[in-house]
Amino acid sequence: MRKMTIVEMLKNAGENFISGETIAGVLGISRTAVWKHIQALRNSGYEILSSERRGYKLKDAPDLLLPSEIQIGLDTEIVGKEMDYRPSVDSTNRLAKKLAYHGAAEGTIVVAEEQTGGKGRLERVFYSPRGKGIWFSIILYPNFSPHDAPKFTLMAAVAVAEAMARFNLKAEIKWPNDIMHDGRKLVGILTEMSGEIGKIAYLVIGVGINVNISRDEFPEELRGIATSLSELNGGEEISRVYFLRAVLEEFDKLYREVKAAGFDKILERWRKYNVTLGKNVRVISAGDGTSFTGKAVDLNADGALVVETADGLHAVYAGDVSIR
Repeated sequence: MRKMTIVEMLKNAGENFISGETIAGVLGISRTAVWKHIQALRNSGYEILSSERRGYKLKDAPDLLLPSEIQIGLDTEIVGKEMDYRPSVDSTNRLAKKLAYHGAAEGTIVVAEEQTGGKGRLERVFYSPRGKGIWFSIILYPNFSPHDAPKFTLMAAVAVAEAMARFNLKAEIKWPNDIMHDGRKLVGILTEMSGEIGKIAYLVIGVGINVNISRDEFPEELRGIATSLSELNGGEEISRVYFLRAVLEEFDKLYREVKAAGFDKILERWRKYNVTLGKNVRVISAGDGTSFTGKAVDLNADGALVVETADGLHAVYAGDVSIR
């Protein structure tokens, strides 16, 4: 927390130096302790100038998803108060599940610069290159039944869509949780749960966002099916720090709304962004791999996709849905 406060003070000072004595007075620590925190920030990638007479000035901040960057000005009540940052991790979801098992605070974020073993739905590999996207997981302890867990995935998709709207980027959600643009994938979401009959022990919601990956940087097999926020933004890069902060704020707002009033409004917002309803779709069952086709007509109260076929209406709770 002290390092975060020092960063905030240096940023607020702009082009001016701020004395070690002033920093020490605000934080209630010694000037020697201030110097140690400054050294730790430098080791994290911050370029901080120092002057014996004038103090310290921030020259440059690293393009990293550090807590000291994300938490400055973060307007949330639950999400992101605690953050576990890793330069590299096999999977943010895997680490978050370990932290949840050991009682990490609700709203804890695990965020990494890269994932070496990121997974999506149906065990698909999720491409997560260093410094080009946002790969994070959120730990929640909702007082809901396991039956409600899939709806938190829809909630997460809406949170990302509404963060995109802040940046004047249009989101298109394909059921249940893929965020697309012109048929190519921008964002993947994977929700994992631990619980018992009638009660969720914890939820871990993993989110992977392609932020500043150009088309030629994707592996060849992904170039026709994946895209990034920067491509939507005319090739201009988007601040990963600002965008993650926006996602966390939208997620926090929606989560508090769900805790207070349930999922009805979330499902309404999901319908606003969806590109599945009204389309002919092919559904592959998550269980036995069987498939059928029909027209996606609605979401039911459980967040399942309602598909109309020649045999009648079918509620799809899990599986792979492609738009035909």
